[in-house]
Amino acid sequence: MTKSTTTSIDSGAIDALRASLRGELLDAAHPAYDETRVWNGMIDRRPALIARCRNAADVSAAVSFARQHGLSIAIRSGGHNVAGYAVCEGGLMIDMTLMNGVRLSPALDRAFVEGGAVWRDVDAATAPFNRATPGGLISATGVAGLTLSGGIGWLRGRHGLACDNLVAADVVTVDGRLVHASKTENPALLWALRGGGGNFGVVVNFEFALHEIPAELFFCAPIYPEEMANEILPKWRDFMATAPERLSGLAEFSTIPNDPAYPEACWGRRVMALAHVYDGPADEGECVTAPMRNFGETLLDFSGAMPYGTIQTLYDAIFPKGRDRCYWKSTYLKGLDDGVIREITSHLAKRPSEMTFASIWKFGGAMQRVTTESSGFGDRSAPFMLSLDAIWSDVADDDANIGWVRQTWADMQRHSTGRLYLNFPGLGEDQSLVRNALGDTTYARLQEVKRRFDPQNLFRMNQNIQPG
Repeated sequence: MTKSTTTSIDSGAIDALRASLRGELLDAAHPAYDETRVWNGMIDRRPALIARCRNAADVSAAVSFARQHGLSIAIRSGGHNVAGYAVCEGGLMIDMTLMNGVRLSPALDRAFVEGGAVWRDVDAATAPFNRATPGGLISATGVAGLTLSGGIGWLRGRHGLACDNLVAADVVTVDGRLVHASKTENPALLWALRGGGGNFGVVVNFEFALHEIPAELFFCAPIYPEEMANEILPKWRDFMATAPERLSGLAEFSTIPNDPAYPEACWGRRVMALAHVYDGPADEGECVTAPMRNFGETLLDFSGAMPYGTIQTLYDAIFPKGRDRCYWKSTYLKGLDDGVIREITSHLAKRPSEMTFASIWKFGGAMQRVTTESSGFGDRSAPFMLSLDAIWSDVADDDANIGWVRQTWADMQRHSTGRLYLNFPGLGEDQSLVRNALGDTTYARLQEVKRRFDPQNLFRMNQNIQPG
């Protein structure tokens, strides 16, 4: 017998599921069990079973098994969701990491991506053809998780969010069916998948629009001492107000690690990077970004022309799987006047961990031209987002780091639109978090789709939308 938190399952039923899968079924005794289930070191849930699926039929069998035996379901693609939604306690984890294929259309205008792919899989297939679809900032992030809750990345100014480029999807529903969602077939489901999270089924295939990109883009990354932030940020804000929409980026606060990749004289320095990508010819991008590299005396400057695939991996080493404890929370800002800047920098100066990152993201361009009604992502009018990405290593420091994020986030609410980015949701502990993030009108419309495709809320290990 294998025991979950709610159900005892006959070993014969488990054997039958195992025999039906082209992939494999793991239990706690399997050597790959722990490696599969952990990304955020804070999340230590233990599924009763992990179904490592190889195709849509495997996913359908796993969903049907969980439904029949009363098991909770967690869905893992890249596993990067900081709230730990990819792993459940005592239920069934559907692990799609073996489903990572990427195929391009002959016209190079579409990418067909399996549900377990990560962004490095997509970039490896598209970049050699000078094509891309907007992803995130870390190549190990799962395509599914990022896309279904929006997908804010380097190409957003010209091509929008990842979810804006989702043309169609194949979804395994709660009853094990495989349905197609497009503009002409189940259009309400496609609308919901564009920002409404993993609430409606298991997406096993994505179809994305592809866009032409140069062989090299310009990555702008001047590094200023953090103590100069109150001087530099107003200049950055004003510059970005009139910058071309091909330029997307963020002002990022961090601490330079004791790493030979950096000059030893800079180790331990708190800094602010103006990290941006120019989605156009690299020489043009170098000219456009020149003012940002001359707002003051830089400590370092990592700017340069490089392939998009390289840019996508620049942050990978900062977020290794399973090593760190993480608590990330975000809020959209109504503006960024000098007073707001001083409040932000004052809070950041008090961060307990030198591993922590915090960023001010600038929004605009194609991302904001998508109307509220056009996708499940909701309103996009906020000009900035503040993300607080606390990272630390010792369990004894949990309270200090989580408390710092929560206090900073709460203090910034008077400058917020009230919304937040659902890929940075803390631990999802606020019962009204999803409704607040999406807005009442969008949330209500998503509830209608949820009632149609998952009325019993079997798919609830996510940024959950209640059926009603």
